[in-house]
Amino acid sequence: MRVARLHKNGSSVKVLKPVDISLMDPLIEKYKGKKGSLIPLLQGTQNLYGYIPREAFQKLASDTGLKISEMYGVATFYAQFRLSPVGKNIIRMCHGTACHVQNVTAVTEDLIDELKIKDGETTEDGLFTLETVACLGCCSLAPVMMIGEETHGKLDGKKAVKIIKDMRRKEVTSKN
Repeated sequence: MRVARLHKNGSSVKVLKPVDISLMDPLIEKYKGKKGSLIPLLQGTQNLYGYIPREAFQKLASDTGLKISEMYGVATFYAQFRLSPVGKNIIRMCHGTACHVQNVTAVTEDLIDELKIKDGETTEDGLFTLETVACLGCCSLAPVMMIGEETHGKLDGKKAVKIIKDMRRKEVTSKN
C-alpha cells in the first residue's frame, strides 16, 4: 500500500515522449471479448511502457469497449499501477511504525535533499523514483528502504545517501 501524496499546485509538469500504442495490438487481441480482462490488460500495458500512458486508456476504450472511467478507477485503486513514468530504480522508503520510531523521516529527508526530488517524483536523469510506503514488512531492520528487490536496513541518512551515490557512480561507470 502506498501512502497518499499531496502535490502542490504549480509544480512543474514534465512533457512525456509520445508512445507507440500499436505495441498494444497483440495484448488487446489476446484479451478482446474475454470477461475479467481489465486487470490483465492494464498489467500488460504497464509491462510494455513501464506505466499506463493516457493514450493507452483511449486505445483500450476504443478497441475493447471498456469505459475509461472504469479503467482509471481500477488503475488508481491498485498501488501496482502507475500513471506516469518511473525511474530505472524505485526507492521505497518504509514509513511503518517501527521505521517511524527509528526516525525514517530524517533518512527520507536526507534522500530528498540528495536526489533533489519530492516523494513520488523521479530524478531528472531518470535513474531514481522515490516512494513512501506504509510498510515493507522488515520491522527488525528498521529503518528500511528497498531499491528494486534489494532491502537496505538499519539506515541513517549518511548510509542511505551513500547507497544512492554508489548506485549513481556505478551507472555512470557502466555508460563509459
